[in-house]
Amino acid sequence: MEDLQDWIRAIEQTWIVRYPKQNLATFGITNIAYYVVTEPIYREIDQGGQEGVVRKGRVLAEKPTIITPTYALNLEGFRPEAYEYLKQISLNIGPQAPGILYKYKNEPENFEIVKGEPSEIAHKIADDLDKKDQDLSVVMVGVDEWWDVALLKFIYEFTSNSATTNLQEFSSRGLLNPQKRFEGAPKAAIDRIEKLFNEASSMEDRDNLKSELDRWGLFKHYESRFLSLYRRS
Repeated sequence: MEDLQDWIRAIEQTWIVRYPKQNLATFGITNIAYYVVTEPIYREIDQGGQEGVVRKGRVLAEKPTIITPTYALNLEGFRPEAYEYLKQISLNIGPQAPGILYKYKNEPENFEIVKGEPSEIAHKIADDLDKKDQDLSVVMVGVDEWWDVALLKFIYEFTSNSATTNLQEFSSRGLLNPQKRFEGAPKAAIDRIEKLFNEASSMEDRDNLKSELDRWGLFKHYESRFLSLYRRS
């Protein structure tokens, strides 16, 4: 319980000094440089001059992927409660209602100790990034032992702010349009499956294709075509 309370306090004490000046790319990878500034944990016992810890790294956001409740229900690695939630979502909005899946990778680089108060340090970094037109950079102030919570808070907010634009861009290209022939799966899913068919030259490729068909619940629609891959080889 104490860890939970510490985590909540870390969230409350985390704030973004400078947001990236661009949204997440809809059709490509987004590479965001981050700077998390904290007061070092040893400050609690060392009353010397003020210092801040500056942690630097990158968050790589993969190209957003269109998914549906049907697709999510066939992904592995969730707790049973999550699948129950997805089933309820499927009942409420439909099994093929489109949404967006975002995947991130954190690549920490280094950290340094800098003289000054954390908030002042963060603002100086932000000002320097503005002068350099570093549009895909973020500066945060967080809690030292929970610095990665600051990063997760940013990822959540940044994703939420970008989702509407990403959906609009997907929609403008017709990628969310339901395909009646395929039980209402969005056009993006069918395009992805076609791409995998064209690339299915090895056993590994075919396994990936089969997994994708199963996740969309569309194997029966492609069964003859899928089996023909083996007949040709």
